[in-house]
Amino acid sequence: MTRILAIDPGNVESGWCVVDAETRKPLAFDKSANAQVLELAYGYLPDGIEADRRAIEMVASYGMAVGREVFETCVWIGRFAEAMTDGRGDGLPDLIYRRDIKLHHCHSAKAKDANVRQALVDRFAPGQPNHGKGTKAEPGWFHGFRADVWQAYALAVYVADVREGVDS
Repeated sequence: MTRILAIDPGNVESGWCVVDAETRKPLAFDKSANAQVLELAYGYLPDGIEADRRAIEMVASYGMAVGREVFETCVWIGRFAEAMTDGRGDGLPDLIYRRDIKLHHCHSAKAKDANVRQALVDRFAPGQPNHGKGTKAEPGWFHGFRADVWQAYALAVYVADVREGVDS
């Protein structure tokens, strides 16, 4: 079974998700401090989970001025990428632009995060309450998802769909 570790990087915290590439089922996920995500990138995943493939959402420039936070995020992308290759010798992780993820899930580069989230709910949890999160008594597909975990999951599903070529 192929497992994908996907990271949606931030300047202080990052969303991350480990997904089974065949079923697209989230196996572990959270939004954590970057120092903790760096440990995940080195391969120290929870519950003995191992990732066969790794991906990071990449920052793109569209000609607009950006602030300090974007440059700090770029530094973290480099640190995560280096950690993912350390001692493995199998090359860099997949660096995927958000535009590609939006096009894949929503068929529009103008899609917002909420549109991507809804596309994921429609695909994996149609009709489930609370955007597929379910309830504590009856957890849904996305139970426990919050903030940037959605974007990390969208990245992992993109990699499973496009790069792994595994049908859902």
